[in-house]
Amino acid sequence: MTSKILIIVPAYNEEQAIVGTVQQLEQFDEYDYVVINDGSTDRTKEILEAHNFSHVTLPLNLGIGGAVQTGFRYAERFGYDYAIQLDADGQHDPEDLHHLVAEMKKRDVDMLIGSRFLEKSNYKGSWTRRVGILYFNYLLRLIARVNITDPTSGYRIVNRRVIEWFAKDYPVDYPEVEVIVKLARKGFKVEETKVEMNARQGGASSITPGKSVYYMAKVTFFSLIRSYI
Repeated sequence: MTSKILIIVPAYNEEQAIVGTVQQLEQFDEYDYVVINDGSTDRTKEILEAHNFSHVTLPLNLGIGGAVQTGFRYAERFGYDYAIQLDADGQHDPEDLHHLVAEMKKRDVDMLIGSRFLEKSNYKGSWTRRVGILYFNYLLRLIARVNITDPTSGYRIVNRRVIEWFAKDYPVDYPEVEVIVKLARKGFKVEETKVEMNARQGGASSITPGKSVYYMAKVTFFSLIRSYI
């Protein structure tokens, strides 16, 4: 370990984007990173090994929740003070890393979420995605009393206290909204800050229209349950 800050990069079938994403991260030598290869069936594993990128390969596909929790367990085991989640597909701009870290330390919060909508940004999403994000914003305001403009953003940083908790307890799939509910209900401080979002650098999103409906229903159900625990 050379840094107190770890970047967790969950990756599933990202052979087209993973090299560019990691090479950008390696320019920030003040941060460590680990790619969690979530049982990819393409050449992601071979590429990670060929480039000697820091990584952990899971023998089976656990889904985004299992992959991210593996990263938090790694962060807990090796004593990192902060962990940043960053997507493998190149959409999250590494230039925002310094901003996330600086804002996290200045505000003294437990989780800071990178938002595409807190201020005007270059992000142009589909209307269906925007409707879903708006829906979850209202859901969080209703059941968790927090106003998060971009609750599905996977670009986020947490402190050591949250690292230790997430290493033990983390949703299996579609965790972004549910963990905000859990943290808010347990008294953790969750805020957000503006970030930019790039176009996907390769591959395709795993979220289809059918999965979007399932996603919204499942997250709503479990978030409501969490609000009474």
